[in-house]
Amino acid sequence: MTEKSFFAGFGGQGIISLGQIWVYCAMQEGKNVTCFPSYGAEKRGGIARTSVIVSDEEIASPLVTIPDSVLVMNPDSLPLCEGMLKPGGLMLINASLVKEGPRRGDIQVARIQAQHKAEQLGNSRFANMVALGAMAKLTGALRLTNLESILKQFFPLDKHRFIPLNVDAIQIGYEAV
Repeated sequence: MTEKSFFAGFGGQGIISLGQIWVYCAMQEGKNVTCFPSYGAEKRGGIARTSVIVSDEEIASPLVTIPDSVLVMNPDSLPLCEGMLKPGGLMLINASLVKEGPRRGDIQVARIQAQHKAEQLGNSRFANMVALGAMAKLTGALRLTNLESILKQFFPLDKHRFIPLNVDAIQIGYEAV
């Protein structure tokens, strides 16, 4: 199994963190990974993108030019993601912010109210974790077992108080699709 994914949104949505946690979970599951974040110079609101590869096999090239799956967290990311996604690939859309859909008919489209579900947890900043759970289920790239233990290893000690909310957000996203 090899899953090439591309996550896109704006700064402040946790796109870079989502990618880092995605590959960290995969590493803890014994998979090979690559992660390439990119972002604009703005402090908040600029572009934020992360390309990741999760594989049971050795990864020959770390570049994701034609992803198997994409996550569209904001409207500005839709054209980019739509243009690069492989035919038959999966597009997950944060329907809380992205009202339009893709024009292509040769891809699978799933929608999740990531922002809304995170707000129901008490903080919209967990929308990225809701999306992570949904992407994990839809792609099958992550098993998401032992999440609390994995997140304790990932986050610094002063962030451990947020782990239960992160786990809840991931599970909500997983169950929502």
